Amino acid sequence: MKDNAPQLANIGKFQDRLVTADGQTRASVALSNPQTLWFNTGTLCNIECVNCYIASSPTNDALVYITAAEVTDYLDQIEQRNWPVKEIAFTGGEPFMNPEMIEITRAALARGYEVLILTNAMLPMMRRKMREGLLELQRDYAAKLTLRISVDHYRPELHDEERGKGSFAKTLTGMEWLRDHGFNIAVAGRTVWGDSDADSRAGYAAFFDAHGFDIDANDPAQTVLFPEMDETVEVPEITTACWGILNKSPDAVMCASARMVVKRKGAERPAVLACTLLPYSPEFELGETLAEAEADVHLNHPHCAKFCVLGGASCSG
Repeated sequence: MKDNAPQLANIGKFQDRLVTADGQTRASVALSNPQTLWFNTGTLCNIECVNCYIASSPTNDALVYITAAEVTDYLDQIEQRNWPVKEIAFTGGEPFMNPEMIEITRAALARGYEVLILTNAMLPMMRRKMREGLLELQRDYAAKLTLRISVDHYRPELHDEERGKGSFAKTLTGMEWLRDHGFNIAVAGRTVWGDSDADSRAGYAAFFDAHGFDIDANDPAQTVLFPEMDETVEVPEITTACWGILNKSPDAVMCASARMVVKRKGAERPAVLACTLLPYSPEFELGETLAEAEADVHLNHPHCAKFCVLGGASCSG
């Protein structure tokens, strides 16, 4: 039933790439200022969350491990295309499940980029090989590397409700190890429990203070609070007229400044997607190269409206 819910909630909408259900021209976004290139390191994860937008789990390998050589090829393409990228970011799955994660991270840091890794800071990160590799990266590139830890809620029982019993304690152990070795850390939380933004940030602030984490709970780049991605919610389609009505520039939308590289199971080469939120939507796959990925993105999905245009979502700081 859940698979049919998006169609029922937005019946007749998001069908035509160029035109909305009422015949207006659908809004599109140009890649006006590429600042971040994301890599999905693979959908395999050590845990299975209740509401994972990418359906990561210990068995989901729909997106397979990307290799250091493949990442390096895209780093070369950034230079060839003269993209003004400042940040290379990695998500999963759990990035530290990827056996080449340290090599991949070093490749990006060695080019001078800021690097952001999204992780649950649990057992994959805490394996000896990964800890030793991270310490080497910290030694060589400390100021350039940030790890954003998934802490769905500052209360252990609510975090574990999403991620499984005992998850909070394991994540806390990883965060304390990162703290003790001087890493830059940030946190990603969720708003599924209905707390106000102010209450959530106050709760995270108390949690950070109690454990000595140098994280600003009131800085949206250091404490990112993500809404739930519920495709069953009715949302408006975004037309070209919306920019003026909303007094918003298309340059402010995430796909104006970012792309994501994935490697699909069975594919010979990675592909570049318009958006980190839509890894399984074929319409948002732009091609295999960054040159192809310079195409405009037509906002033909509920997430485009709810999160990026109306909600102002961004995966980067």
